[in-house]
Amino acid sequence: MNSLALPTRRDEAWRYSDLDAVKSVWPIAPATQIDVAAGETAHHHLLQDAADTDVAIHDYVITVADGASCHFHILNSGGRLGRVTLDVTLGDGAHFELGGAIIGGGSQTLEIVTTVTHAKPNATSVQTIRSILGQTATGSYLGKIAVARDAQKTDAAQSVKAMLLDRTATANAKPELEIYADDVKCAHGATVGELDKAALFYMASRGMEPAVAQTLLLRSFIAGVFDSVADEGVRETLETAALARLEKLA
Repeated sequence: MNSLALPTRRDEAWRYSDLDAVKSVWPIAPATQIDVAAGETAHHHLLQDAADTDVAIHDYVITVADGASCHFHILNSGGRLGRVTLDVTLGDGAHFELGGAIIGGGSQTLEIVTTVTHAKPNATSVQTIRSILGQTATGSYLGKIAVARDAQKTDAAQSVKAMLLDRTATANAKPELEIYADDVKCAHGATVGELDKAALFYMASRGMEPAVAQTLLLRSFIAGVFDSVADEGVRETLETAALARLEKLA
């Protein structure tokens, strides 16, 4: 990904990206390496709130050793292009959990791209992604779960939901399973929808301002994404930033 050759749409991981924006910052910095030692638990987060004209690309390579656990939370809401990639490898009995929110408007392109490789048996992974998109924004989640041949007893899940505030916005969801073991439990689901007009009408009939009603519904839509953040201060920071972004879209 960090080679000198620019990516093209032939590369599945870049199919929906803003390649002109990518070209303006190429070559990008090397990926950040995160190693979680055997038996340890690590918590990481990323608040991606770059300025509207900026291009922000964050790559992570994460190795979770045997019996270790890694929790990662992302709010991806800034920049002309905001792209976050995670390449995760799990050891025996390891656990990886991702909670991610994409919130964009204008002509933004926002992406979360993940590859979670269950390299050894008994590992678990859970990925929960929620996207809220307005105007002509594009939000994409491309998530691959790869299960090695001897990674029996794998338990992996992806939940991807997107909310479009305008018909001109675009949500791309591509959950993918590549399984070579035969004793596994893997599940994924993806939905794209709009705000519940009946709920908005009900709230308006009770005297609530339309913008306030919309913000409350959107807030409930992404509720839970940051619940497992261990540090209360970090959780508050992410939730506050998400709410501020939602209010701008309302």
